[in-house]
Amino acid sequence: MQYRRLGQCGLQLSVFSFGAWINFGRQVGRSQARDLLALAHDRGVNFFDNAETYNQGAGEELMGDVLADLRFARDSYCVSSKVYFGAVADPKPTQRGLSRKHVIEACHQALKRLKVDYLDLYFCHRPDPDTPIAETVAAMDLLVRQGKVLYWGTSEWSAEAIEEAHRVAREQHLTAPVMEQPQYNLLHRDRVEREYAPLYAKYGMGTTIWSPLASGLLTGKYRDGVPSDARLTQPGYEWLRDELLDARQGRVARAQRLQPIADELGVPMAQLALAWCLGNPHVSTVLLGASRLEQLEQNLDALDLLPRMDAALRQRIEAAVG
Repeated sequence: MQYRRLGQCGLQLSVFSFGAWINFGRQVGRSQARDLLALAHDRGVNFFDNAETYNQGAGEELMGDVLADLRFARDSYCVSSKVYFGAVADPKPTQRGLSRKHVIEACHQALKRLKVDYLDLYFCHRPDPDTPIAETVAAMDLLVRQGKVLYWGTSEWSAEAIEEAHRVAREQHLTAPVMEQPQYNLLHRDRVEREYAPLYAKYGMGTTIWSPLASGLLTGKYRDGVPSDARLTQPGYEWLRDELLDARQGRVARAQRLQPIADELGVPMAQLALAWCLGNPHVSTVLLGASRLEQLEQNLDALDLLPRMDAALRQRIEAAVG
C-alpha cells in the first residue's frame, strides 16, 4: 500500500480506502463485510468511509459491528461519517441538514452506530441552503474542540461555498475544513480538475474521491446491459441508473474505448481507471466500494499499474475516453 497526506494536514491515508455506500446493509451482509474489511486492513487500507444516510444508518451499524469484532487497533485506521440527509426514511426538519442541532446530534448518533469514541473525518454531505455556513462551521469547530471529530470537510460543495467556510473560520478563529469528497473519474472530471483548482494551494485541501469507476461503467460490465446483481438494480437507486446509462450522453460507449488500452497492458479496465485517478496528485485517497473479495483484490492490485501510469499513458487514456 502507498499513503498520501490528506492535503496539507498531517494525516496520512492509504491511497485506496473502503466505502460503504450502497453495499453495506444491502448487498453485503455481516459475514461478507467482515471478510472485506479484514482483507482491506490486511492490505494496508487505513480509511473506512461511511455516512448517516447509507441505508438509513444500517451501513454504519454494520461497519461498527464488524470493526468491533475484528478488534483492529483504533490508532491503525480512520473512520468517517457524513451529515446532511439524515438517517431515517422521512426525516423531520430537525433530522436533516447542517444546522448546529443536526450536525451535533448526527455526530453523536454516528459514534454510537460505529462504536467509536471519535470520528477521524466528518463531512458535510451536501451544502445546506437553509443554514448559514457560519453556523455549520461553528458546529464543526465545537465538535473538534470536544475531541469528537479530528478533521472535518465537505462533500460536493461548490468552490464558492468552500471559500466562504474558510473565510468564516479565519475571521472567527474556528477550525476550517481540510478535505472535500467529490465524485471523480474519467467520465466526471471538471469539478476536481477545474472548479477546485485554485483551492489546493490556497487552502491545502485534500480529496477523498468517490465513484472512481463511475458506478461500474469503467469496468465494462454494462457493455451488454445491466447485470441482475449490479448496484444499479438496487431499489432506490433508479436515479443513478438513469443518469449513468443515459444513451444520449454515450457514457457506455466512451467507457468501452478503454478496453483496447487495457488489453494491450494486460490489465482489467477497472485497474486502468483506478490507476488513472491516482495519477492526479490532488487525490488523497480513492474510495473503493467492492462487494466481493475477488473484486476488492483486483481493485487493490491497481497499485501495480502506477509505475506504468506516465504522462504519455494518461494522455492516451484521456484521448480515448474524450
